[in-house]
Amino acid sequence: MTGDVRGNDVGTSEGMVLCARGPRFAMLVQGILHSGSLMPNQLLHVLVVDDNRDNADIVRSYLDATREFVVSVAYDGDEAIDRFREGRPDLVLLDVMMPGKDGWEVCRTIKADPEHAARTRVIMVTARDELADKRTALQSGADDFLEKPLDLSKLLGTIRRNAAALPARKVESASRKPGASDATPGSAAAPETNA
Repeated sequence: MTGDVRGNDVGTSEGMVLCARGPRFAMLVQGILHSGSLMPNQLLHVLVVDDNRDNADIVRSYLDATREFVVSVAYDGDEAIDRFREGRPDLVLLDVMMPGKDGWEVCRTIKADPEHAARTRVIMVTARDELADKRTALQSGADDFLEKPLDLSKLLGTIRRNAAALPARKVESASRKPGASDATPGSAAAPETNA
């Protein structure tokens, strides 16, 4: 398929879906996921956490467009912890300055999870470019650090570098699904285990 894909248009090229929005797309993705044609467990699940909805939505749209990730979003620290527990993302892009639980506290909570901490990379994102912030990020357990304003190509490179550092994942037989309140079509999350 050539040309622009806009609105709710859906097209394919060499088996790849070219549109990420609209109800027809959501139905198509669900059909692909359930048919096994697309391996959702091979896509990385990225949780974007930012209290600025515009920033979070820009990052989500950019990552969605790459077709390399399933993306979910949280807009505050408490929601981020809930999304982490529900979806077990591979990577977390975590804003530092948020009301309530800040990014440092969220990072410490994620990294304190004995079962999933080693399988989740946390990238702290902040407007504050200070050595003390980088030190605090590392002390909180963060794996990497990005400065705002985000350069989207640098963001993608940082995500890919951190993805390469993730431990190998087993191929799962069940499709990964996001938390019930996450409306991203095709988003995925690892199945819960009984502990």
